[in-house]
Amino acid sequence: MLPLLPLTLGKLGWNYVNERLGRRPLPYPDRSLDDAEAKEPLRDCIVLFPTNGVGFGHFTRMYALAKRLRMQSPNTEIVFFTTMPTLQILYNEDFSTYHLAGRKKHREMTASEWNAMVEENLSLVLNQHKPKMFIFDGAFPYRGMLNAIRSRDRIEKVWVRRGMFRKGSNIPVDSIEHFTSIVRPGDGVDVDEHLKVEISVQSHSVSPMLLMNHDEVLTKEQASGRLNLPDGSKIVYVQLGAGRINDIDSEIRLTVDALLNHENVHVVIGESMLGDRIYFQHPRVQLLRDYPNSMYFRAFDASIQAGGYNSFHEMRTFGLPTLFYPNMNTGMDDQLARCKIAQKEGWGLVLEERTKASIARSVETLLGLKVPDEHPQSTNCADELATLVLEKIR
Repeated sequence: MLPLLPLTLGKLGWNYVNERLGRRPLPYPDRSLDDAEAKEPLRDCIVLFPTNGVGFGHFTRMYALAKRLRMQSPNTEIVFFTTMPTLQILYNEDFSTYHLAGRKKHREMTASEWNAMVEENLSLVLNQHKPKMFIFDGAFPYRGMLNAIRSRDRIEKVWVRRGMFRKGSNIPVDSIEHFTSIVRPGDGVDVDEHLKVEISVQSHSVSPMLLMNHDEVLTKEQASGRLNLPDGSKIVYVQLGAGRINDIDSEIRLTVDALLNHENVHVVIGESMLGDRIYFQHPRVQLLRDYPNSMYFRAFDASIQAGGYNSFHEMRTFGLPTLFYPNMNTGMDDQLARCKIAQKEGWGLVLEERTKASIARSVETLLGLKVPDEHPQSTNCADELATLVLEKIR
C-alpha cells in the first residue's frame, strides 16, 4: 500500500479542507454521551444565539422572543450567547449573557481559529446551563457553533432564519441537519412561499416578529416629553444608512435639507448603536441614539426609512406615514417589493432613484400624506413563537 500512500494523503487533505470550509459534511462518528452525562437531567433553560448582521434584525427577534418567554414562563432561565456588542440591553433585563467578539474584531484571526473559539465557548455555556433548547437566529451557521451542538441529541435545536434556502448558497452543506426544526418569520410580500432545497427537519412559518406592541410604547405626551420635542411642529423621524450627514451630496443630508425647507418641520435622526456617532448641529434637528427607538413612535408624525424588514413592519404596525428608500442591491431581500406594499396600502411612498429634486418632491408629498383609518398591520408573532417553544420543552 506504500505506493498509494501519497494519493491517500492527498485525498484526505482535500477532504479535510472542504470539510472545514463547509463544502462537504463532516464524517462525524455516532457518538453517545457517557452514562453519567446522559443521566444528568436538563434544566428548564433556553440558550439564544443571535448573530450581529448590518443591523439589529437577528438580535431584535431573539430579544422579543426572550421577553415573551419570560412573560409566559417566569421560571424558565433565558441565556444569551451572542456576537452583538449591545450587552447593556440584555443586562438591564437581567438576562444571563455571554459575549464573543466577531472575527473581524480580532487582529489577523483566521476563520478556523475563530470557529474554534466559538465551539469552545458555546460548549462551556451549554455544559454549564444544560438547556432543553438552543435557538440560533442568523443567516450563516458558523462551523464552530455546529460542532458545539452536533452531539447534543437531547437538546431541541432551532434555527430561526428569514428568507429562502437556495441551492449553491455558501452555508455549510450539512447545516440544516444539525437542527431539529427551522422557524421562518414571514414578510409582507410572498418572497419565501417555498423552500428552494428539500430539508429533512420540521419547518414552521410564522408571522413577522416585532419587539414592541401598541400597549408597550410610550404615549405621545411621554415620548415628546422625554425627547423634549417642540409643540406645534411636525416631527419627522429619519433613519437611513446611506452616506454621512456632513457629506452635502449624501442621501441623508439631501433628505434633512429637504425637510428643513419646511419651516414647521422638526427632524429626529435615529443613530444606530452599532455605528459611528453623528455630529450635526441645527436648531430643528436632534439626534436619537437609543434602543428600541420604536418606543417613541407615537411622538412622530411621519418617517423616512430604508426598506429593511424591521423598519417596514414597525412603520406598518404603528401606522406612521413613511417614505421608503429601498436598497436595490440586497440579494435575497427584495426591499423594493416589500416597500411597494406600503404604497399600495396607502400609508407609504417609495423612492427608487434619489436625487436632490426627487427627494424634495417626495418629502413634500410625505408631509401631506394621511394614513387610512383602517390600514393593514403586521401581526406580531413573538407571543406565538414563545408558546410554540415552551410546548416543545415541556
